[in-house]
Amino acid sequence: MRILFVGDIVGRPGRDIALEKLPFLKSHLNLDWIIVNAENAAGGFGITEEICHDLYDVGTDVITTGNHVWDQKEILTYIDTDDRLLRPLNFPEGTPGRGLNVFKKDGVKDLVVINVMTRLFMDALDDPFSTLKNNLAFFALGQDNIGAIVVDVHGEANSEKMALGHFLDGKVSLVVGTHTHIPTADAQIFPMGTAYQTDAGMTGDYDSVIGMEKKGATLRFTRKIYDIRLTPAKGPGTLCGVFVETNDETGLAVKVKPIRIGARLENTF
Repeated sequence: MRILFVGDIVGRPGRDIALEKLPFLKSHLNLDWIIVNAENAAGGFGITEEICHDLYDVGTDVITTGNHVWDQKEILTYIDTDDRLLRPLNFPEGTPGRGLNVFKKDGVKDLVVINVMTRLFMDALDDPFSTLKNNLAFFALGQDNIGAIVVDVHGEANSEKMALGHFLDGKVSLVVGTHTHIPTADAQIFPMGTAYQTDAGMTGDYDSVIGMEKKGATLRFTRKIYDIRLTPAKGPGTLCGVFVETNDETGLAVKVKPIRIGARLENTF
């Protein structure tokens, strides 16, 4: 299978470039599945029902999130009605929504997508390692029509994301990090066949501070006064993500490639 994972959409520049380029990428890469992290899509903080449907309309199959998933309060009730919108699996029991789902589509094998959040420098959620171990006991690559398993690891610390990648090597198709909004240069296939990249990068305006307007974000560091509201930068966006191709029989990765397309970073094609 051929899968595209798109990193954190930030504000309108991120939405605009995603809506423009996803149909092109779907055709150009002959994609079977598109997964998008969109937890910063609504003005830099959270996501709305309308944005979800806009992304679905251009070919997105699954939307993942992270620590900003609840910033738009409408999501608290909407998320239970949309099985394509995921929040981190390791939120406490009783949290609205789901962190894992099996997706089906005519003509291709099933896709399992799991969204987890790390703990270093993040919220104190349940242990992502044990959460993944316990849930992956019910799913195995190449069995029960499962063609691929993709894990979005939303976290701050590169070490924790990489440890999770090695922890899952051979058990899933792709482990990809989100949250730091900077694309890392370590796309690789681990020894047991799992594709990995520490962070997919953001989809937004890179003439910014991780997607936010430069002046306000810089003043927060120089003044140490946090009364300035962060707003997304408004320049042209760049889409960043990871493309992975899997073996049809094993579900393991045979190819992984960073994707960058848009205004500012060096494009990959």
